[in-house]
Amino acid sequence: MKFSVDPWDPSYGTSTDLDPVDASKADVDCDVEVPAAQWAPRPAGQAAGAAERLVFIDGVRRVEAHVWIDADDGAAHHGICASYAAGAVRCASASGTRPAAVCGPFIVRRGLFTTHGGAGTIGTRAGEFTVRLAAAATAEGLALAVQQRMAEAEIEAAEAACAGGDVDAVVVDGPLRGRQHLSGAVGYVKSHHVTYLPPELNAVVARLAPGDRTPLFVLGTDWSRLSWYLRLAAVAGSPWSGVVRAECSANLALPDAAALADAVTAALPRFASAPHKDSRAPQNLYPIAGLERELRHRLGDPQVIYRALRLAAVT
Repeated sequence: MKFSVDPWDPSYGTSTDLDPVDASKADVDCDVEVPAAQWAPRPAGQAAGAAERLVFIDGVRRVEAHVWIDADDGAAHHGICASYAAGAVRCASASGTRPAAVCGPFIVRRGLFTTHGGAGTIGTRAGEFTVRLAAAATAEGLALAVQQRMAEAEIEAAEAACAGGDVDAVVVDGPLRGRQHLSGAVGYVKSHHVTYLPPELNAVVARLAPGDRTPLFVLGTDWSRLSWYLRLAAVAGSPWSGVVRAECSANLALPDAAALADAVTAALPRFASAPHKDSRAPQNLYPIAGLERELRHRLGDPQVIYRALRLAAVT
């Protein structure tokens, strides 16, 4: 029996969680850059130079405690106290040299997420949890509200990091949704949960060499973007090992989008992580991994924060 072991840390799921039976219901147009019949791996480095001035953006969030808020009428309203943070790493280098990284800004905030309009800020010795109203009191609704606030912090960090100009591309960890307006913004999706392409074009993805990308395709769900697959590094395992998906604004002119895709595809392999250093290698890029660690550190010790919330509740 022949089989392969996915090098991705199993606690994060799998890097290639493809399910052709339950394929994506997204609208996909593969005839954008070239006709689908002409799809083939595209060596991005031959088309344009790699982007040298990159800004990487990431955010983290954590639920600190579930709370019940007592209303004047005797009703109890559910909420969560959550911390979230976002930050940036700016990397600049000439080809073949070690990138110089400048970290910051870092944004750390805490909130009380609830649908109860009568809630007030919770003050603790670990900081204030400001009221953030959510659209729904369900677990999903509260989690979505935290996600939205974190995304806003990511935009704030990106705009501050790019304020000085001289940025070739902004790499946002995760889908680009809500950040399309950032100049040169590219969403970076590390894992694959559904198939977007037909089988014959998925075969093109499997043939990508490190530094190659697929042609651009339009991906439309409840929002539209231009997307492409690229391979970061040669990894033993499944044909999609080391492959990530990137996306940029659908408002870009096709030549500009293709140039951005080439520049980013040529640049990212030098940031790919190694298996002996990162359990999500090579997809978890070094700048993003380091940023994630720093942001989680800045959230503070969860046990200290939990005790501070418990103390605030009885004082």
